[in-house]
Amino acid sequence: MDLLTFARGPALQWSVAIFFLGVLWRLFGVFLLRRKKDYSRPRSTHLWRGAIKGLIVHLWPYKEFRPKVVQNYILGYIFHIGLAIVVFFFVPHILFIKNIIGVGWGGLPNTFIYITGAVTVAALVAMLVKRISNPVTRLLSNFDDYFSWFVTIAPVVTGLMAVAHFGARYEHLLAIHILSFELLLVWFPFSKLMHTFFFVVSRGTTGALFERRGTSA
Repeated sequence: MDLLTFARGPALQWSVAIFFLGVLWRLFGVFLLRRKKDYSRPRSTHLWRGAIKGLIVHLWPYKEFRPKVVQNYILGYIFHIGLAIVVFFFVPHILFIKNIIGVGWGGLPNTFIYITGAVTVAALVAMLVKRISNPVTRLLSNFDDYFSWFVTIAPVVTGLMAVAHFGARYEHLLAIHILSFELLLVWFPFSKLMHTFFFVVSRGTTGALFERRGTSA
């Protein structure tokens, strides 16, 4: 079995299974946590309104903190939006997803995807530089932070190398690209990358709690 066959076969099957089972396990673990009953009288019963408000108000930093964190927010949005575009609107990726779940959609022009991928890589590199250059974030960072950064940027870099036929034969580059994506899937449920799901739960819960108590999120 050559590397590309392995990447498209057993490695893909196991990584997808680990990803979905791991994510479900982590989410069930959160939802099954015991919570203390709140006996106070609610000032508002529109908890869903508070949950939605909690998600929205934190999309941009408060004015008091904006000068120090606005660059992080901007880089974060560039990276997340760029990665979503590359993953879900590159035609080969759409065909790949359709082969797994049976559903496909229209893609964007290749040139636009390549430029978006390059901008995404630049944003990720800038985020790493800011993390390392800041004494506080450097002290707070651990293996999870750096390895999560690596497994996130690796599929984008290897994908750009594959489409450019840079560094090796296309078949080898494609295999490495797929394997790097599968590494991301395997690492995802057990790392800080789970914030992709947890931020909705945490911000929504906090917003609902503030709504119940009649305070601002």
